Amino acid sequence: MDNDAIEDLFSGLGPVTIKRMFGGKAVYFQGLIIALEVQDEILLKADEVSAPAFEAAGSRQWRYERKSRKPVDMPYWSIPEDAFDDPDIMTEWARLAHEASLRRAK
Repeated sequence: MDNDAIEDLFSGLGPVTIKRMFGGKAVYFQGLIIALEVQDEILLKADEVSAPAFEAAGSRQWRYERKSRKPVDMPYWSIPEDAFDDPDIMTEWARLAHEASLRRAK
């Protein structure tokens, strides 16, 4: 996904910064990572508070496959399908991701 498309996806939240990271991209809002772009998919940050909402919405958790090691569940979830068609819904999910990052930063 190109940077313009990522910025558009998060436009309801406010201006984001995008930096290359681990073969993908990290999306920052107010200095905190709120999402990753991995293999052309955007994954939103979640934690123990917000992960149940992502799961209930049908999102899937990113599982990092390490070579010759057990897969590791990462704190990032796919964007719920209905968010791609509705900027207001996407903004709510982006806010949840930001809130998870704020809790993690404390």
